[in-house]
Amino acid sequence: MSMNSLKKIRSLAAVLAITFSALETVGAAVPALALVGEAQARVGAPWTPRSAAGVARRTTAWRVLRHTTAWVATLPAGCVRTKVNGFDVWRCGGTYYRAYQGRYIVVVVD
Repeated sequence: MSMNSLKKIRSLAAVLAITFSALETVGAAVPALALVGEAQARVGAPWTPRSAAGVARRTTAWRVLRHTTAWVATLPAGCVRTKVNGFDVWRCGGTYYRAYQGRYIVVVVD
């Protein structure tokens, strides 16, 4: 392609972008001229922006368990059983353990 052709294509793309943004700006003031009609979220459909399921999905902080190479045969005293991402873990102070092959492996909760 020659340089003149590339310049023409870039100019045309710029004019189209300006035209579409102008139409959208005018469409905000005059709805009949808008490119897109009124957007509506359907409650219960998880991929719509304002649905309850979509909000829950975007605001839930997922915690990740990573196994380490450290393990113990028995848990220390005072451990509390809890669930992290559906896995049963034992929290002993600031350390988390998970049952693994007949012993307890130390896991890191991110």
